[in-house]
Amino acid sequence: MEGKHLGLRIDDETHFKLKYIAEYEGRSINKQVVHLVHKCIREFEKENGRIEVEEE
Repeated sequence: MEGKHLGLRIDDETHFKLKYIAEYEGRSINKQVVHLVHKCIREFEKENGRIEVEEE
């Protein structure tokens, strides 16, 4: 899977808690963030309809 790089700045407390949850769920922090982004997209599309992706 080819992907895009996304830099993310978060405070120390949020980083610690995200890392804690990721480890609890057996994911890296990166995979946890991707999981949460996908969850957000699914919820948005459920309420608002599918987002069509344009070819680059």
